[in-house]
This record gives sequence, structure tokens and C-alpha cells, in this order.
Amino acid sequence: MADTVSTTGNADRTGLRRVLLSSFAGTSIEWYDFFLFGSAAALVFPHVFFPESDPATGTLLSFATYAVAFLARPLGGVVFGRMGDTVGRKQALIATLFLAGAGTFLMGCLPSYDTIGVSAPVLLVVLRLVQGLGLGGEWAGAVTLSAEHAEAGGRQARRGVLTSWTQLGVPAGNLIAVGALTAASSLLSDEAFLSWGWRLPFLASAVLVGAGWWMRIRVEESPLFEATRPIRAPLREVLTHHWREVLLTVGMRIASDVSYYVFAVFALSYLSGTMGLPRNWGLWGVIAGSVLQLALIPAAAAASDTYGRRPVYIAGAVAVAVAAVVAWPMIATGTLTGVIGAITIGLAAQAVMYGPMAAFITELYSTRLRCSGSSFGYQVAGIVGGAPAPLVATLLVDRFHTTTAVSVYVVLTAVLAAASAYLARETRWTRLSGPHSCPVPAPVEGSK
Repeated sequence: MADTVSTTGNADRTGLRRVLLSSFAGTSIEWYDFFLFGSAAALVFPHVFFPESDPATGTLLSFATYAVAFLARPLGGVVFGRMGDTVGRKQALIATLFLAGAGTFLMGCLPSYDTIGVSAPVLLVVLRLVQGLGLGGEWAGAVTLSAEHAEAGGRQARRGVLTSWTQLGVPAGNLIAVGALTAASSLLSDEAFLSWGWRLPFLASAVLVGAGWWMRIRVEESPLFEATRPIRAPLREVLTHHWREVLLTVGMRIASDVSYYVFAVFALSYLSGTMGLPRNWGLWGVIAGSVLQLALIPAAAAASDTYGRRPVYIAGAVAVAVAAVVAWPMIATGTLTGVIGAITIGLAAQAVMYGPMAAFITELYSTRLRCSGSSFGYQVAGIVGGAPAPLVATLLVDRFHTTTAVSVYVVLTAVLAAASAYLARETRWTRLSGPHSCPVPAPVEGSK
């Protein structure tokens, strides 16, 4: 009997490790696809797909194309959230991986405006929509699978830090994307980079997707999902009975999206376009910030396992507000140290909020609704938060001729995030396998 228990425990731990690694790898790949477009939208696409516009208009059009994916993400969240709640988390994750990867690879094959005219930006928009659909279903499926495997394996007390493996995919994906563009930009002349060099990181997505697929087919389905009878319309149930949780999810998410995209996307365009600084300065700042996030995200998630989701999340919102105030004067110095330090501070502050987010949001919903509820709220926040953030920041600077307006914009979203987290219930003690329509608080073994 002891041997049987030991074997079962080892199998559970192996299965959990496999889930965490596949969630991290798959999410990293999909965010690589997504952020590659964001960096290229700031540095490349105005020249390749909107060459007949003046520089400012070309940048705005490029950012508008970038924002299109956020409109598709809620649809992807609905489609793949329902798939995750009815067919299974694993199958939904495999589908989203291929969809986002296909969009990215085809972007690398897309002819420029000089070759096929207006069809080039039109096709770019279509492929960006495909990317958005895939990414829209990725996050909720990955964090749900991780959280439910953690519970099934008796690791409830560490659910925050375990689900943060999925969160690590964001800085990892951005790090790889920006690193790939930085390498291509540094090794090639400007002419070669804008002509064909920028395509190489997009084409490399095919290799990454193949690796991600191999990892995900080896993952076991969620035991909690398999023990639950699915419902036919999970999103309708969510919107009818759990609309408050959806609104709080949206409110908590907006500041995270806005702060991230202001520093990781808008800042790149502002530095090279408005300030006339070297293109690589902003890229190096994003690289430094992403490296720091790899340490801060799990640290913040671990803190939420000890002190609770709400206090850590509110601390992250305060950090985002402070960073928004101090970072732009550092950028205004026009020095390499100031630029890298400012972007690093902005991304580090966002990481404190992002660490506990996966556990906090997924714990708000029951097993039958977890994919649909968390996915819908998360992706809707992207429409009003991440999607317009670079565009809004660009328009604010153009209108007021100062980055102070951008700081105020970020601070207001941070206040909304803190208020939403305060109004949400504390979920650290939540038992995900609770029998009711919503998870019920229950003591977790091993927790203080």
C-alpha cells in the first residue's frame, strides 16, 4: 500500500511539473508571437506597410493595426473558453498554439506595401486578427490547467506561485521577441533589416510552435475537469450569475495592460520617433525589464500565498502608479541609463501586480465556468486597457506635448485596479473543487 501511495504521489508531481513547463513554454511562444508584432509595429511596420504616410501618421496606423488583435481576443476567449469548459483544457490549448503561430509565420511571408500596395496592410490586419483569436484562449486555459493540477496534487497552499509559471510566459515571450529583433537590427544594416531582416523572427515561430505542440500533447487533462459534468453554455451562466466577478476581473486587469504596453510598446516609438534616440536603447530597456520580471513575478505570487491575493495585488497597483510618475522624467534625461532604468522600473512595478493575478482571477470562478469566466473578463479588459494604450499615449503626447498626461493616464488605471482588488473577495483559501456554483473558502492544509 505504501508503494502504491508513493508511486501515485510521484506520478502526480511529474504530471504537475509537466503541466507547469508546458504552460510556461506554450504561453511564452504565443506571447513571443504577440509581442513580436508590437515591437515591429513601433520600429518596422510604419516603413514597410505605411510608407506613404508621414512618420507620425504611419506610427498611429501601425499602432491601430497592433490594437486590432485586442478586438479579436475576447472572441477567442469566448470560443476557446467554452472549448476548455466543454471539451477540455488540453485540446483548447493545442488549438490556440497553432492558431497564433500560423498568424505569426504568415506575417513573415507577407509582401510589403511597395510590392502589393494596400493589400499588404489589409492582410496584415487579417493575420493580426488570427493572432488575437489564438492568444484570446491561451491565458485562461493555461492558468486553469495549472491551478487545477496543483489542487489535485495537494499543492493548494502554493497555488499562487505555481500558476505564476503561466505569467512568466509574458516576459519570457517578450524577451525572446525583443531579443530576436535586437539581434537582427544590430547585425544587419538599416536597409537590410527593413527589407528582409525583420522577417526572420516571424518565420522562426514555426519552430517554436512545433516544440510547444510536442510538450502539450504529453500533458494530462485536468482531474477536476474530468470529475465535473460540463454545461452547454458556460459563458451565459457566467454573465447571468457572476457578472460581478467579471467586472472586478476587468477592473483589476486594465492597469496591468496599460502600464505594460505603455512601457513595452509606446516607449519604443516615443524614444526613437519623438526624442530621436537610438532604436536599440528602448529595446535594451525592455530586455532588462523583462529579465527582472522573471524574478519578481514568482516572488509576488509567493507573497500572495502567504499574505493573501488582495494586499499583494493592491501593492502592485500602488507600485504601478509610482512608476508612472518617476519613469518619464528619467526618460526625459535622454541618457541610456535613464531610458533603461525608466523602462525597467515600469515593467518591474507591473510584475508585482501580474504575479498573483493568475491565481486571483481563476479562484473567483467554479470548475464548470473557470475557463469561460476568467478568459472573458481577462480579454475584455484588453480591449479597454492594452489595445488602445499605445495609441492613447501617442495622442496624449501629441495633444498636450508632455508625457505628464501619460503618467496621469496610467495612475488613473492603477486606482481602478486597487479599488477592484479591494472589492473582490480574498481567494487564497478557496478550494477549487468545492461543490457549489462558486468556490467556497476552506482551510488549506499546511497554510498558516
